[in-house]
Amino acid sequence: MSYKVSIIGLGLIGGSIALDLKRTGFATEITGVDKSSQHEQEALKLGIIDKISPFSTAIQQSDIIILATPVDASLELLPSILKFINPNSVVTDVGSTKSSLIKKVKNYPNRQLYVASHPMSGTENSGPSAAIQNLFKDKVSIICNAEESSYKSIEIISDMYKALGSKIVFMDSESHDEHVGYVSHLSHAISYALAVAVLEKEKNDSAIFNLASGGFASTVRLAKSSVDMWLPIFIQNSKYLLPIINTYLDKLTEFKSYLENGDTKKLSEFITEANHIKGKLEKK
Repeated sequence: MSYKVSIIGLGLIGGSIALDLKRTGFATEITGVDKSSQHEQEALKLGIIDKISPFSTAIQQSDIIILATPVDASLELLPSILKFINPNSVVTDVGSTKSSLIKKVKNYPNRQLYVASHPMSGTENSGPSAAIQNLFKDKVSIICNAEESSYKSIEIISDMYKALGSKIVFMDSESHDEHVGYVSHLSHAISYALAVAVLEKEKNDSAIFNLASGGFASTVRLAKSSVDMWLPIFIQNSKYLLPIINTYLDKLTEFKSYLENGDTKKLSEFITEANHIKGKLEKK
């Protein structure tokens, strides 16, 4: 079955979803909405969307509405979408935090037409030009609090993620925010901190570029991620992010103490313990 789809927010995630929904035939028509008219025109020119419509028109004329905005904007937009949505349509968001949004619309009219979801994929790039095909292929897409959505809504959004090539996992929103805080949000926080630390210590830009190898580049890659997207994620998920940051700092202090004391035995044990992450990642 094919659907008319509206995508609110035409950045990396929204644009990449649009490309694959068009390619697979899941969407017969994709309408784009973005607060930036430049992004709207760029997405239209690149063939990511078929047309541009005002916010309320796009909602009323679509079978599926995908909210692909920063998480703070989603908090403001989702209630309006549920107010205007056609009773035969469904809306989903793709944000990296779920609890705040779900609480925001709890007991809200048409709540059953909303499916809270999070495709676990992305790059450090942003804007319509960052959109790429197959971004979600063989990745996990999470659906949260499915019991609060109608069966039909869950079925449609599940079919959408299958069209994107994703494996679907169901979780409650609190578990989602906790675990994503560990595996995604912490890594971004560390990347930002490392980038700032190196920039503060190394004033010679050419030395950074000349000496930086793959390890440094891959570690700080996430530091290029948009502040507009990541600042509200950190704020909304501070409940789970702060404890794991504290654990990380404890471990970094532990590493520092072994180094200060020249304790090669403890350093070796620390690194060997860290190596166990390889087995965890290979089980994916």
